[in-house]
Amino acid sequence: MTPGETYRLTVNGETNDVPDAWVGESLLHVLRERLGLPGAKNACEQGECGSCSVLVDGDLVCACLVMAASVEGADIRTVEERVDERGLDAVQRAFVDEGAVQCGFCTPGLVMAVRDLLDHDPDPDDLTIREAISGNLCRCTGYGRILAAVDAAKSAEAR
Repeated sequence: MTPGETYRLTVNGETNDVPDAWVGESLLHVLRERLGLPGAKNACEQGECGSCSVLVDGDLVCACLVMAASVEGADIRTVEERVDERGLDAVQRAFVDEGAVQCGFCTPGLVMAVRDLLDHDPDPDDLTIREAISGNLCRCTGYGRILAAVDAAKSAEAR
C-alpha cells in the first residue's frame, strides 16, 4: 500500500473506506480524524495510559500503537458502539451513576477495559478487576469510584 491508496476498516460493524491513506497512520488517528469517532482519546501516544483502548478482533489494544492499515479486515470495536436505547450500555451507565467520569478523559478507555473484562468474566473478583484496569491511568477519581462502577456494572449485568 502506498500513500494515496484507499483501504477499508470495519468499525463497530460498519465498513468504512479510508481514502488517501498513509500506511504509517495510527488506528487512533484514523478513528478520530478520518472516521469521526472521537471516543478513543489521544493522551500519551505510547500505549502507557489506556485512554485510546479499543477492541481489535476481541483483543483490547491501545489504538495509538496499532497502524491502521495493519488491521484492515479486522473487527474493530470502539466505545461509540456500546449503547442501548438510552444511549449507554450497562458499563457506561454505571460509570455515570457512580460518579466515575470526573473529567472524562480516561473514561472511554476504562469503559472498554471493563467491557472486555465483563465479556470474559461476568463475576470477577477485586484483584481481577484491578488487574484488568491496571493499564488505564486516571488522574481525577483515585479509582474508588471506578471500582464502584465496575461492581455496579457487574450487578446490573447479572440481573
